[in-house]
Amino acid sequence: MPSRNVKFYSLLLIIVDAFVLMTALSIAYVLRTQYDPRPLKNSVYATQYLVSFLAIVPVWIIVFASLGLYGSSTYNRRLIEWGKVAFGSFIGILLIIGWEYISGRHFFPARLVAAYSLLGTFILIVLERELMRYFRGLMFRYGRGINRVLLIGSSASTSDIAISLYDTKKSGYEIVSMAGPKSVVPKYLNVIHYSNIKQALNNIHNNKINTIIQTNLYDDEELNHSVLNAAQEHHIRYSFIPSQSEFYSGKNTIDIFLGYPMISVYQTPLIGWGAIAKRIFDTILSLIFIIIFSPLFILLFILQKIFNPGPIFYISKRLSRFSEPINLIKFRSMDPKYGKRDASVEFHEMGRDDLAEEYKANRKVENDPRITKFGAFLRKTSIDELPQLFNVLKGDLSLVGPRPILPQEMKIAKGKAALLHSVKSGITGLWQVSGRSDLTFDERIQLETFYAQNWSFWLDIKILFKTIAVVFKRRGAK
Repeated sequence: MPSRNVKFYSLLLIIVDAFVLMTALSIAYVLRTQYDPRPLKNSVYATQYLVSFLAIVPVWIIVFASLGLYGSSTYNRRLIEWGKVAFGSFIGILLIIGWEYISGRHFFPARLVAAYSLLGTFILIVLERELMRYFRGLMFRYGRGINRVLLIGSSASTSDIAISLYDTKKSGYEIVSMAGPKSVVPKYLNVIHYSNIKQALNNIHNNKINTIIQTNLYDDEELNHSVLNAAQEHHIRYSFIPSQSEFYSGKNTIDIFLGYPMISVYQTPLIGWGAIAKRIFDTILSLIFIIIFSPLFILLFILQKIFNPGPIFYISKRLSRFSEPINLIKFRSMDPKYGKRDASVEFHEMGRDDLAEEYKANRKVENDPRITKFGAFLRKTSIDELPQLFNVLKGDLSLVGPRPILPQEMKIAKGKAALLHSVKSGITGLWQVSGRSDLTFDERIQLETFYAQNWSFWLDIKILFKTIAVVFKRRGAK
């Protein structure tokens, strides 16, 4: 249930978006009719144009709403919001053009007005949203419009939620009190702690709580009811977040079965049309990249022969979707005599037991002596990964997905392999753009299973943009 603050902000966005849409359409009309001396294709007077877009703007707002642009899950995530604004602007212009075609009436006096409207709508809406985000942050900083939270639970997710909501000026939430064991309260978080849940409920009014978040269902059914009843009696927001991530990740559907609500949980939302759209996207983009980078491929082929004699490519057996084996293609970066067996075995044979232990712990080493000088350049610039575009075109990989793991790593994935391989592996992924190079193997697996369970097309776009930034800045996970 959205809080009063969320509803108010969403309503404010609708009003401001409508005003900005009218402004963008007006500017487009003026630019073409007043500052362009070329003759107009259609005679559309200003008053006629004004009346028409007053009818169009509400429909455009409905398009934005259908894309989720007035939901907190979108406007709290900048890149996703920008992507949806771009898509919504495009759909809005298409609707106007379609209306012109069906009705036989003209809305735009010239085709250039449509182009100006599309560009202006996207730019002005994005700028407006950024200003709104800035002023909203200022309001949070001064304690206006925030949700004062009572957090109830005893699991690791309770601590994670408290840490995630810690920065009030960004989240809009202030953790005022926590009920549960002392161990779940982050040390640096200054909150009121209650070991007794009923005591926390009795102080809801004194602590000015307007939101309760619960992360555990207790064995005592009466205690669970008392939490919900307290929220209802005080007319405040109540949310329950299961501590077991499997219940709220992936794709869930709710239906009625034998008169009971039934929750069906899928491993990943990447099913049906989503999987088809992702495959089409991968095919088109990988083909474009292969064509663009073809001169670079030829240059690297020559440089490999000169500076790194031996096979041009390194073929590695990896596991992708449904744990199916694939031949991963990379530019070879190691000496030809290495890479045929598990790295820990090769390090032992080199007399580098320290590297063998480092590899066993993290499945990578910081300074790998098997890599040649030219190979180090290929890895540092991530150029060695480029041939994997052919894996994507073939359908073995996706552009974005979990990193394809070695067969011997299956046994150390600690039961997460099934979730990890519910989607295709990818050239880049969530852990590569996490900004950290010191992640353990287990932490990498956690990030990648999160991606598999929470996939969205917008998440893919976000990761691709972040990958570009990581490559150019030469930072992030390696």
